[in-house]
Amino acid sequence: MQGKRVLITGGNGGIGKVTAVELAKLGAEVVVASRESQKTTDAMAEISSHGSAVHLPVDLASLASVRALARTFLDRYDRLDVLINNAGVFPLKLNLTEDGVEAQFGVNHLAHFLLTMELLDCLKASAPSRVVTVTSKLHKGGAIDFDNLRGEGKYSAQSAYGQSKLANVLFGVELARRLEGTGVTSNLVHPGAVRTDIMRSLPGFIRWLVNLRFIPVEEGAKTSVMLASDPSFEAVTGAYYDQCEADTCADTANDDALRARLWSESETMTAASASSDT
Repeated sequence: MQGKRVLITGGNGGIGKVTAVELAKLGAEVVVASRESQKTTDAMAEISSHGSAVHLPVDLASLASVRALARTFLDRYDRLDVLINNAGVFPLKLNLTEDGVEAQFGVNHLAHFLLTMELLDCLKASAPSRVVTVTSKLHKGGAIDFDNLRGEGKYSAQSAYGQSKLANVLFGVELARRLEGTGVTSNLVHPGAVRTDIMRSLPGFIRWLVNLRFIPVEEGAKTSVMLASDPSFEAVTGAYYDQCEADTCADTANDDALRARLWSESETMTAASASSDT
């Protein structure tokens, strides 16, 4: 990864921080996009001890903040070799983003959709380059409820999570299709059931039980690191990897109409936020 630049969301904790550390060790210049906090300060000190690392602030629950992140990045850099859409949330109760979108759909999918679109020309100009999107095996039980993307109906944390992770998969597969021939690849990661602070909303006893069965973040980060750095994946695109092994997505990922509808809806929702910003 010498001479390569990587932008990773949520690189201040969990899988993202370990991924950032490992890529820094491999020689990459790592740009961490996350909120400003003591947690981020501590993470940047750790990542920087292994190589080059820069922090750019962002609140992924605000599409205006995502746009500002993209502008800052493009003002500062003319190259992006790898974009890792890593950050995620799992609130137990209904939360809305600044833009009035259900938080899991808004942060886990919509913010990363917008960030990727804003940086797409830079990725193309930097080709061969890669987009790696972290999803979950739970996408296979998910469904997109287009009438409930803003939390209009009854909220279920599990259903919202499955929906957001399926959205990641539909987006990643469709992105690969649309980028054919550009030298930019798009692949998807299920890191495994990992002990991360995405479970921080759960009661302590439940977190303890979950952690007994879940794998450490060092194991969970391996797939993201592999897809971001391994030269043998330079031309691989539209693929889904479960703990470093090639796997198949949900059948719904092959639904051309569903992917197109989600893409169109995502464009509409992000465009609406841009109008409100102005």
